[in-house]
Amino acid sequence: MHPHLSLALELTQIPTAAGREQRVIAFIERWCAARPQLALSTDAVGNMTVALHKSPPTAEPPLYITGHLDHPAFVVERTIGPGTLEVSFRGGVMPVFFEDAPVTLHTGAGPVDGVLTGKSDPSTPAGQHYTAEFPGGTKAAVGDIATWTLPTAEIDSDGVLHTHACDDLVAVAAAMAAMDELLAAKAGGSAIGDVRLLFTRAEEIGFIGAIAACRLGTIPRGARVVALENSRAFPDSPVGGGPIVRVGDRMSVFTPWLTAACAARAEQVFGHPATPSAAQTAAAHAGKRPWQRKLMAGGACEAGVFCHAGFDATCLCLPLGNYHNMPHLAELQAGTYDAAASGPPRCAREFIHTQDYLGLIDLLVALGTNLPSSSPLTPLLDKLYSDKKYVL
Repeated sequence: MHPHLSLALELTQIPTAAGREQRVIAFIERWCAARPQLALSTDAVGNMTVALHKSPPTAEPPLYITGHLDHPAFVVERTIGPGTLEVSFRGGVMPVFFEDAPVTLHTGAGPVDGVLTGKSDPSTPAGQHYTAEFPGGTKAAVGDIATWTLPTAEIDSDGVLHTHACDDLVAVAAAMAAMDELLAAKAGGSAIGDVRLLFTRAEEIGFIGAIAACRLGTIPRGARVVALENSRAFPDSPVGGGPIVRVGDRMSVFTPWLTAACAARAEQVFGHPATPSAAQTAAAHAGKRPWQRKLMAGGACEAGVFCHAGFDATCLCLPLGNYHNMPHLAELQAGTYDAAASGPPRCAREFIHTQDYLGLIDLLVALGTNLPSSSPLTPLLDKLYSDKKYVL
């Protein structure tokens, strides 16, 4: 198996939750320790920055590639009795998925399976509280993580990765894989830019780590920021349709020139624009790796936080199936889901296409070797005017 795929399989099965990302943090610490060329630092709230020990001299400001370390999950708040826990859910999932749902508690002694038995008051700003029963008893501690009970991750015969937490751990894996590619390029004598990775905490309860990074000065002023996400797929932005240059989300649009620069690099990497122009045919794209340029208004992401804080920021994302582990989401939202025929809604593995993931890595490597700090439209518009102003 390709090492980038092995990394994605391993990382996306690590239990994590907002404020309880320690297992993923430990994984990244081990990864960095095995790469003496890299320096790892953390800010006052535990956001992680990975950079070269000696950043290459460059006229361009640093490029920060960001991803978040958490995923919607439960956190143990207190022990009610033997085998009975009060847990909070930190993230956004429809209430119907919680009814008598199977869950797995992850303790120092290993995983324990149980079931949710109802809501528990009060809720907190981090999330709604629930009671959970574990018939075999537990050795749970406050702060332990519980997740939906899900099958082991796998890559199917169509190249689709079905796993516990694509959002956002497969994007974190893509950033790490891209850094490995850049390190190899540098070792081979190729020039790379000043690329840094920023891994943030507690995104799923409102971008808390990203807000802190902006307020703490974790990202230097003038830096360019490319946030990575997994965004709910729609018919016009399908899984398998290629990585997405995301122009905005349901709350905002991102920095236009930086988004255009990422799209221009994508055209170079994949050999074609995202969609044929009016003067082209679809056959011109046949056989080429796909990529997409979309708004992706199904949710919000950290790029909006960075833009609001005054940074030039945009987003690249992977189209995601079973967003937040919710299958049949469109039918549930429309009220057309047939529980009598299909059974009660149950959470399932998220999924992305491995070719989308590998394409994202290739695009990140391209950005790390050459990402201009101004709009690619400027020379185009200048040339258009110079060549054709005579018609006026």
